Amino acid sequence: MLNELAKQIHEIAVAHGWWENERPFPEIVALCHSELSEALEEYRHGRPMSYVLHFDETEEAYMQPDMTQWDPRDKPEGIAIEMADCLIRILDWCAKEGIDIDTITHKKITYNRTRPYRHGGKKC
Repeated sequence: MLNELAKQIHEIAVAHGWWENERPFPEIVALCHSELSEALEEYRHGRPMSYVLHFDETEEAYMQPDMTQWDPRDKPEGIAIEMADCLIRILDWCAKEGIDIDTITHKKITYNRTRPYRHGGKKC
């Protein structure tokens, strides 16, 4: 499931020129971090989980919280959207590297089930 999604995401990224040059791993991590920072900024500004920026005929943008009225030309925004952007970056990289993210994720979930409650009492 994730492998197929990763493949689609990577195909889009390649088609849009994001892999014309090799991207070093630290750049990938920084890009993921920037998406998470954008999610935090959305949260700090009290914005909804998801909304769209709709551009009218004068190119003026306004926030439209009802995503059921979404038009593909509208830009999705919000906390959940930025979290999805981070996931997209991760899956893009996994596909590029040929990582079987389905298997890796399943193994990690299986391992996590064996861990003790809060594994060591950590706060977070």
